[in-house]
Amino acid sequence: MPDKDMELKNKSQSETLRKVLRYIRKYRFAVLLSIFLAALTVVSTLYVPILTGDAVDLLLGRGLVDMTAIINIMIKIAVVMLITAAAQWVMNTCNNYITYHVIRDIREDAFKKLEILPLKYLDSKAYGDIVSRVIADVDTFADGLLMGFTQLFTGVLTIFGTLGFMLMTNVAITLVVVCITPVSFLVARFIAKGTYTMFKEQTVVRGEQTSLIEEMIENQKIVKAFSMEGSVKEQFKEINGRLNGCSLRAIFFSSITNPATRFVNSLVYAGVGICGSFFAIRGGISVGQLSIFLSYANQYTKPFNEISGVITELQNAIVCASRIFELIEEEPQTPDSEEAIVLEHADGNVELRNVYFQYTPEKKLIQNFNLSVKPGQRVAIVGPTGCGKTTIINLLMRFYDVNSGGIIVDGTDIRDITRGSLRTSYGMVLQETWLRSGTIRDNICMGRPGAADEEIIAAAKAAHAHSFIKRLPEGYDTVINEDGGSLSQGQKQLLCIARVMLCLPPMLILDEATSSIDTRTEVKIQNAFATMMKGRTSFIVAHRLSTIREADVILVMKDGNIIEQGSHESLLAQGGFYSELYNSQFVQTA
Repeated sequence: MPDKDMELKNKSQSETLRKVLRYIRKYRFAVLLSIFLAALTVVSTLYVPILTGDAVDLLLGRGLVDMTAIINIMIKIAVVMLITAAAQWVMNTCNNYITYHVIRDIREDAFKKLEILPLKYLDSKAYGDIVSRVIADVDTFADGLLMGFTQLFTGVLTIFGTLGFMLMTNVAITLVVVCITPVSFLVARFIAKGTYTMFKEQTVVRGEQTSLIEEMIENQKIVKAFSMEGSVKEQFKEINGRLNGCSLRAIFFSSITNPATRFVNSLVYAGVGICGSFFAIRGGISVGQLSIFLSYANQYTKPFNEISGVITELQNAIVCASRIFELIEEEPQTPDSEEAIVLEHADGNVELRNVYFQYTPEKKLIQNFNLSVKPGQRVAIVGPTGCGKTTIINLLMRFYDVNSGGIIVDGTDIRDITRGSLRTSYGMVLQETWLRSGTIRDNICMGRPGAADEEIIAAAKAAHAHSFIKRLPEGYDTVINEDGGSLSQGQKQLLCIARVMLCLPPMLILDEATSSIDTRTEVKIQNAFATMMKGRTSFIVAHRLSTIREADVILVMKDGNIIEQGSHESLLAQGGFYSELYNSQFVQTA
């Protein structure tokens, strides 16, 4: 079983690497230039010890120093060092260019995928975890990728280049170095094997922590209202403890790298020093050549230290990359078919035929739902929490597709209509408001960007929002953020109502549209809605049944089915479930 898990892990790593390489392939010229400059840097760096050794051999004793030749060698060393510095600067520029362009491409693909993911994905994932993937995981991947480009190529080339130079100088001493080399590979393999799983656990728990923090910041008022601070602190403490544990394990394994490779470095250096000394005593090599070997011993072992660290970082980077690619490769929503029609000037004839829908296979919700709505009718949907009222709205807007059956608008199945034109045909005001960062004017004219100021003001007046807007510091030019800033919940909802008033589409969806508005303003808004709904097919979801008395048809839902249907008066006369719901809201207590 462990072998199978290891095989799956290796397969996952290799697949992730292939995906990363597909992104890097676009910048192959910069990669080739980086490799060439890395080779140039290595060759010039390794050439300096040879020049130094030649200079040492010119120091034969007192009065036996060839200063002219030494000065020439020093000039060569200076030129080589300048070439090395220039090559390193250009190489680092290339590496940064490759890394941050790859990261940009990955983030763009991730964001594009977020735009076309079905709502069921977003509903089933914590927002904080998604944010963690696109922000924190991509940053961690960037760090690992940059380190890989900066140190991996140079390190590998240094190892092989050093071996080549040493073989040309003395084969016997080189064999000593080669014999000790496998120890470094064993250390690197041990670290790589241990860190992948630990870093994967770390990224998962970090995403969980980000999710909790994001949720708590966004819902701080609710946390305080229910005095949940202590419970949230305990939850954070538990997640933070798990993150602390897995981070310590991952860091411990990665911290083994430096002392382990330094120990191997010391072995190599000692081996070269001892063997080289014997050869120098016997006249096999000169003192200058011994200094070359000692310098190469440092040059040779240093990359193993760096590569081991790079491998550790790459393990973390690969884990983060795999989480990003999971998001990028998620199944997108079913695209509009090429034959899909554009719905223009909808009449508002809506029909639901034998509709079955459930969010999860194990939990049934909408079962054999049938409904026929004529153009201009006002349809109210009522029922207890969880009966499927909002689900019907999601299906009408095609945020979710039905499992079976069909929803027909103006004689065409909505799956054969483009999503954009279908949703443009609806005006929707929900209990939860949604605003964008920008001015009040921008938020009202979101559906009609080219609307004139007179039209915007008229819509705001119809929504009874004009008076509070004029009291704002900059009026319609007041800038607000996504949470509405200092606006109350009711004021934010009035802006959303004004937005619909401006567009006036042929069909309307009002889901608890006046839930956050005071009673006096609600009466005015209801009158405005009544005017707006004339000649428009309207779906009204309400818990306060007093607001739907004028509806043409009231659908009473329970457990995903319509159990009663009719006008307000006829349903009250039946004395059924609707009558119980309605009367329960007006019970007089003694």
